Amino acid sequence: MQTQFLAAINQICDEKNIPRDKVLETIKAALRTAYRKDYGNKDQEIDVELDDKSGLATVYLLKTVVKKVENEELEISLKEAQKYDKKAEVGDIVKIDVTPAEYGRIAAQSAKQVIIQRIQEAERDMMYDMFKDRENEMINAVVHRVDGMDVYVNLDNKITANLPMSEQIQREKYYAGQRLKLYLDKVIKTTKGPQLLISRTHPNLVRKLLELEIPEVKSGIVQVKSIARDPGVRCKVAVSSDDDKIDPIGSCVGQKGVRVQNIMEELNGERIDIIEWSEDTEKYIKASLSPAKTAKLILDDKTHHAKVYVESAERPLAIGKNGQNVRLASILTGWEIDIMDISELTGVSGEGAAKKKEELTEEEKKTQTIELLKLAPEIEEKLKAANLTLIEQLRGLSVNDLKQVEGIDEAAATTIVDAIKNF
Repeated sequence: MQTQFLAAINQICDEKNIPRDKVLETIKAALRTAYRKDYGNKDQEIDVELDDKSGLATVYLLKTVVKKVENEELEISLKEAQKYDKKAEVGDIVKIDVTPAEYGRIAAQSAKQVIIQRIQEAERDMMYDMFKDRENEMINAVVHRVDGMDVYVNLDNKITANLPMSEQIQREKYYAGQRLKLYLDKVIKTTKGPQLLISRTHPNLVRKLLELEIPEVKSGIVQVKSIARDPGVRCKVAVSSDDDKIDPIGSCVGQKGVRVQNIMEELNGERIDIIEWSEDTEKYIKASLSPAKTAKLILDDKTHHAKVYVESAERPLAIGKNGQNVRLASILTGWEIDIMDISELTGVSGEGAAKKKEELTEEEKKTQTIELLKLAPEIEEKLKAANLTLIEQLRGLSVNDLKQVEGIDEAAATTIVDAIKNF
C-alpha cells in the first residue's frame, strides 16, 4: 500500500469517473474483508484508515468498553481499554491497532480481486443512478468497438453499453469512433448489475429525432400520433395539429424536404412517410396506405378489421414489397387491413370472371361503388359531393331526378342512367 497504489486509485477515479471518496471507501471495505479472512474472523468489528500522503493502511479492531466482558470479540474491560486510551470510559469505542507486519503488501495482494469487484459494483451503481432518470430519452453515443454482431458504445461520462444485434438497424455498418443517436428504453437491475436497454430500432427514436429537428413538434404545435417502423427501410409517421393555420405534414417535411431528410440520414437512409392523422377512420386508413389509391373500404368496428378494395393496378403498391406497406399501415392505424381487388367486390375476378352479376348476394350489390361505372371523373365528383357513392343509390333514378343534383346537367344525367343500364 504505497503511494503508487494511491496513484492507481486516482487513475481509476479519472477513467471510470467515480468519486474518489467512494473508491477509497470501496478499498477500505475490501481491506477489512481481507483482514478478517487472513487474520481475524467475521464477528470482529474492523476499521481501516488510509494515509493519503504515504498510502499506508492501518487496521483497527473496534471494541466497546464494558464493566463485564461477555463477548471478547466485541467488548473490552475498562482496565484493558485504558492501556490503549487512558481517557477511555465505559460505553466508549476503543480502537486497537492490529495492523500485521508488512500488511500493506499482503493486504494489497489479498484484496486485489475484492477491490476490482467492488469498483465494478460502484461503477454499476453510478451508471444506474445516472441513467435511471433518463429513460425514454434519446442519448448520444460513440462506437467504442465492434465484436462480431455486438456493438459496444461509449455513452456520457465514459459509460460503456452493449447495442445488441436485435436493436441494430439492418445493414447499418458500425465502426470505432462512429457517432450515433440511440433511444434509451429502460434501465433495469440484474444480478450482474444495471443494464441499459438501448436501441436504434425503437419507434420512439424517430419521435425524438422529430422533436430535435422540428420546432413545431418539440413545442407541441404538431403532435406525433403514431409511428410504424421497418428499421432502416421504411417508416410511417402520423401527425396532426390543433391549429388550422399549421400544416403538420409541411412542418415535418420542411422546405425542399430538408427536415425529414436529416432524420433519414441519421437512420441509415430509412425512408420516412409523413401522413396526416384523422379522427375519420376511413380517411386515416386511406392515408396510411399512401401512395396507393383506394376505391372502397368496409370496416368492422368490433374487430377493428378493414377490407380495402383497390384497382388491380394499385394492389401491388398497396401491399408493398413483402407486404411492407400494408403491414406498416396496420401498425400505424391499429386496424387489421386486408387488401382486396376491386373485382372481388363485384364478384368478378380472375378465374371467376364468368360469374354473373345476378349471382351476387344482395349485400354485395349494396356495396358496389360508382367507380365501377367508369364515369368521367368530374361526374363522379359531383355524385360524391351529393353523397351518392353507391350504385344501389342511383338505381331507379330518372334523368330528371339526376338533373336535380347540383352540377349534373341533362347530358351527364343521361350518361349515368345509360351506365347503370349497361352495368
